[in-house]
This record gives sequence, C-alpha cells and structure tokens, in this order.
Amino acid sequence: MLGYLKSLFEKKPPEKERPPYYSIVCPYCFNKFEPDDVVFRAGHIKDNDDDFMLQEDERLNSWRRKFNLSEVDMEAVILPSTIPDSYKTYVQNVLVAVTDRYGETTRRRLCPYCHNELPISAGKVPSNIISIVGASQVGKSVYMTSLIHTLQHTTASNFNAACMPLSAEISRKFRQHYHEPIFERGSMLQSTNPNEQQEPFIFQFVFKDEREAPLTIVFFDVAGEGMVQREYLDIYASHIKNSSGILFLVDPLQIRSIRDKIQINVGGEQGEFANRYDEPREVVISLFENFIAHQSNSKTDIPTAIVLTKSDMLQYLKEEDSEYIQPNSNVFRNVVHQGYLDASEFENINGEIGRFIEKVDRPFKDAVDVYFSNTAYFGVSALGTNPVNKQISGVINPTRVDEPFIWLLHKLGYIARRDAT
Repeated sequence: MLGYLKSLFEKKPPEKERPPYYSIVCPYCFNKFEPDDVVFRAGHIKDNDDDFMLQEDERLNSWRRKFNLSEVDMEAVILPSTIPDSYKTYVQNVLVAVTDRYGETTRRRLCPYCHNELPISAGKVPSNIISIVGASQVGKSVYMTSLIHTLQHTTASNFNAACMPLSAEISRKFRQHYHEPIFERGSMLQSTNPNEQQEPFIFQFVFKDEREAPLTIVFFDVAGEGMVQREYLDIYASHIKNSSGILFLVDPLQIRSIRDKIQINVGGEQGEFANRYDEPREVVISLFENFIAHQSNSKTDIPTAIVLTKSDMLQYLKEEDSEYIQPNSNVFRNVVHQGYLDASEFENINGEIGRFIEKVDRPFKDAVDVYFSNTAYFGVSALGTNPVNKQISGVINPTRVDEPFIWLLHKLGYIARRDAT
C-alpha cells in the first residue's frame, strides 16, 4: 500500500549538492559570467574627483541605444580589481559589496557587459530565466500581460510564492502600457513597431521558502516580424540560448490549413491575415539558424512549452471540421494547478494539442521534434473571448494561461507532479 501511495507522486528531482556559487546570466543582455566578474556602481558623487564625478557610462548607453532609451550620466563604475581584498564583502562566496577609497560602501552590482544593475540574488542562486517567443500577430504581448496578471492574482498564492517586477520602473510601465488597457479598459494593445524596441520586462516568481531560487520571467516586446529576420533575431539569440525554459507561442491563424476554417468576426481583417502571418515552422528555422544549430547534435534540450494561443477561436470551427477540436474539449475548460502539476490534466491537454498540431501543421510538428528534445503542448486563451474591433466585451476570463509556466516549474525541479489516484 505504501508503495502504491508513493507511486501517485513523481517526486521533485533529488537536490544536487550546492556549488559554492552560481554563474550569472544577466537578465538584460543575457551574457553569462561568474560572480567575481561583476563591477559596481559608486554610491556617491565627488565633483572634485574625475574618477567619482557624474560621467558617461558607454557600456550602459550602448545597451540603452538598442532599445531607444534615453542616455544619462551616471555615478562612477568601480572595478573590484582596484579594491583591496580587505575592503570586499562576500556572502555565500559571492562578492556583494566593495568599499571605495572614500570609505563609502556600495552594493550596486552591475553586469560587466551592459552595466545594468543585477538582481540581489544573482550568483547566490541559479539564474533560471524563461523567455517568450513567437511570430508576428501571435499575441505575445497580450499573453505576457495575462500570464503576469494570473501569476500575481492566482498562481503565486497556489504555490506559496509572489510574482514581483524587478524594479519600480518595470512595474509602472507594465501597469500603464499593458495591464490597465486590457484589464481595466478592455482595449487591445497596439501592434509592436519593429523600429521602436523596448527594454525587456523582467519579473521574478519568488517562493516564500527561502531555500528555493527565484524564477525570472523575461519578455522582450519585440515585433514578431523580427522573429523570422536573421539580423533582428541576433539581438535576442543569447536571450533564448541562455534561457532555462521557453514559451513558444503559436496562433491558430498562423496555420494555413485551418485559417479559412474558422468562422469568426475579426473586424474585416480575415483576408489580410493570410498575407502577414508567418508560418510557425519559419520561426523554428530562425531559432535553428541563430542558436540551435550550434548546440550538441544540433538540438536543444531547453524545456520548451509549445503554446497554442487564442484557443477560444477553435470553438468557431465549422461543424464539418469538428473532428479537430470537440465542443467539450479540455481546451475550453479552465484548470487550476495548486501546489503541484496535475499529471492527468497535463497529459490530457498535451495529448490533445499535440494531436491537433500534428493534424493541421505536420511540417511544424516534425520541425519541433527534430530540433527540440524536451517539449510539451498547451492550449491557452489569454482573454477567454475574441475581441471585436480591438475592444473586449464582457468579463476577461484567462483560460489555462499559467499551465505552460507550471509545467516549466516542474521541469526545472521547483514543484512535484501528482498522478491521478
């Protein structure tokens, strides 16, 4: 009996022996480096000292120019190599502070490549980063908004955690430009302009159990057109390559074989969709060219959730095409995973969406199988309804939006999986 009960749970992977410190992946530029490679931002200004007056930080400004951000003079950058060992502070074998020649101590650690300020936990815990990718019009911005909303209001409490923006500035921009338009005014977001890049939105899923490392969610509001343009994707290649998990978004309307089978009012734009949609397989090819081809066996083992977005649209399939998705499908039913990944619910949706993708876009499914070794399939609706003329009527009801994230929590060893009794 005891053995049977144990079999109901797939335990979290056994804890590995903790290393003295962890390599850091910068959540801004995604370069990877060791904790001793960090530099520091001075905590004060000395107008009569050239080394400590306000000055241009070329590395930071170079990064900010990529995202059309303003450039400002900053406090000095302090290199730890110029500081005697007795004036350095270590916590858990990680350099966290230095004291300069004026006796001023700073804990503002910077990435040595882009000079953005690092999270407090960097180096003390694994740098687990989840990235969101997908082609144009797939709904990345809307999904990101709905996912963060759901994580903050539901998922975090179900897993004894909190979902927090990395800075007050990120919190303000997310609220004003994403959350308020959708969840308070019922308005759809404007399409991202590829000529107006934005800095990444960074959130941390922080567990109340201090022994658990935070999980970082990074979202570039990059125009989807860029995901199939090699020179554009170069900016984000290291972002994806150094991720611990990937949310790969696919829109039903990307799939040519099913696009004309959906009977739905899309504000007269249905005919335009066919001309501006990129096939999902083209995004896979871009990812292959930019980083998968350079991996062992030309395959990536990064856990990748293939997420079919706008799943509510599938209810508008013509009756003769009902064999694709049945009206009583799991896709249209919301599920709450609480404390663990419900294996029965996961296997049902994984199988159903996997079979659907295979039926309607076999080339994409084959490409995923060839280049990704650790995948699962999901169906989500960020809003629970189809907007008409860019307006959302009625109650916004996100459906299964956090399920891919919860699967990644399991794959990364944060939570257990529970099988059906």
